[in-house]
Amino acid sequence: MALVLASASPRRRELLQNAGIPFIIQPSRIPELPRAGEAPQACAERLAREKALDVFRQRPQDFVLGADTIVIVDGQILGKPRDAGDAARMLRLLSGRTHQVTTGVCLIGPDGKAKTSVEDNRSETTLVTMSELTDDDIQSYVATGEPLDKAGAYAIQGMASRWISRIEGDYFNVVGLPVSLVYRMLRENDAL
Repeated sequence: MALVLASASPRRRELLQNAGIPFIIQPSRIPELPRAGEAPQACAERLAREKALDVFRQRPQDFVLGADTIVIVDGQILGKPRDAGDAARMLRLLSGRTHQVTTGVCLIGPDGKAKTSVEDNRSETTLVTMSELTDDDIQSYVATGEPLDKAGAYAIQGMASRWISRIEGDYFNVVGLPVSLVYRMLRENDAL
């Protein structure tokens, strides 16, 4: 029995490794698209569950961990930008403001356990305040390529760290995985 991370995210992989949690990787093929009118937290939790279920169908003997991180500003979900122009648009929206970062997490357990087909779906939300960005800040940052595969078009642990003036909540959640929450879920479900 193994813990399978249903994600190709190098950040999630690194966070689990740093926490000493053994796992293997099998990315999900689920598109990360919100549904019309879907609440942000519900969206993150649904996508995490769909990712976990996608991989669990192929690995029913294992625990499967799915996760999805979204950025929310003015009730609008900011996923990964489509291109450089979309990344610049997102950064302009976040500039000088506080926004939410929510990660949905789903753990599905193997058949045959005492807790048969465990399904545990939760989320973590962190408030992040970004300083004012100039047009030059935005253009030079987008040109690095760093924002192009990140929810909200920034990496708190990367170059964008220079613009983060305040954080309330779990830092690792903003990186892409609320490690403490995941660890508790694994312990509660006898997955460690």
